[in-house]
Amino acid sequence: MKITKFILALIIIVFSSYGLLSKNFESLPFMMFFLGAFMLLSGLSEFQKDRKRFEGYMFMAVSIFIFFVSIQGFLLN
Repeated sequence: MKITKFILALIIIVFSSYGLLSKNFESLPFMMFFLGAFMLLSGLSEFQKDRKRFEGYMFMAVSIFIFFVSIQGFLLN
């Protein structure tokens, strides 16, 4: 799971850097989708460690919200 989170973090950094440097924000929904996947994996890793604390639930809630925002970005663009 660490490798997957690392790869997702690199993808997020690449998409956000491209958007900031080129001022082309058409890739923003893709970045949001991968950010949602990263947050989902972070929440799942908290639950796998048997630490059902506030952070795990917050990661899951934020990932659902980010997925919703990215789907809206895909549909409205």
